Amino acid sequence: MAGNEGFGALLERFADHRRSGIGALARLAGVSGAELPSLLRGGAPSPSLLRRLAPALGLHAADLFAIAGVAVPDDLAPVDTRAGRHVPDLVRHTVALPPQKRAALRRFAASLPREERTRPVPVPPVHERYPAGPGALLMRMARNRNLDWSATARTFLVLTGRYWSAATYGGIGRGRTRPTPGLLVDFSAVLGVPAGDLAVLTGVALPGAPPDPGPSAAGVAELIWDVRCLTAHQLQQVIARAEAMRQ
Repeated sequence: MAGNEGFGALLERFADHRRSGIGALARLAGVSGAELPSLLRGGAPSPSLLRRLAPALGLHAADLFAIAGVAVPDDLAPVDTRAGRHVPDLVRHTVALPPQKRAALRRFAASLPREERTRPVPVPPVHERYPAGPGALLMRMARNRNLDWSATARTFLVLTGRYWSAATYGGIGRGRTRPTPGLLVDFSAVLGVPAGDLAVLTGVALPGAPPDPGPSAAGVAELIWDVRCLTAHQLQQVIARAEAMRQ
C-alpha cells in the first residue's frame, strides 16, 4: 500500500479511480451494507471479503490479498515455487512468437492438468518479509506470479530491456529503493496490471499517460499468470512447446 495508509482508504481511492465509487463497488461485489463501512473505518478485511471484492475491482484475488497486506491463502498461491526459476526462459521464447502462436501457447498451458499441491506453501524467507510500502506491494505481486528476486530481474530484462540486479529488486521490496514512474510502467508490463492502477495503489505519480507496452509484451503477462499454477516439470513442457513454435 502507499506508505502506511490503511487498506480501507486505499480501497476507496482505488474505487474512485475506477469511477465506480464505493457504493457501486459494494453492489458489484455483493457486499452487505455493514461490511464496507467497517473496512473504511479501519477494520481488517476478511479473506471472504477480499475474494468478493477482487473481481469487482478487476484484480486477481491473490493480488488483492497482497495489496491488503494479508497472507495469500494456499489455494491462491503458486503450486510449485521451484517452477518460478523457469519463467524468464518462457518469456524469452514467447516474445519471439507472433500473436497467434502466443495464444496457442496459452491454450497449451491451460490444457495441462492442475496437479495437487504436494507440499505446504513455504513461509516467505526472511529477506522477502517486507515492511509496508509501495515497493513491498509490487514485489508481493511479483511473488504471486512465482517470481523471486532473481526471476524478477531476469524477466524484466527480457520483457522490458531494463537490467537491475536481483538485490536491487529486493531493495525495492524492503523500501531502500523507491519505485520510479518508469519502473512502475515496467511492473505493469510484467504484472498485467495497468500502470495507472499501480500508480494509485503505490502513490507513485505518473508524469503523463503511460506508454503502450508495445507488441512484444502482448499476452506475456497473462501467460506468466497462467503458468503460476503449473509444476516445474509442466512449465518445462510449456517452454519446450514455445521453443518448437519458434522454428
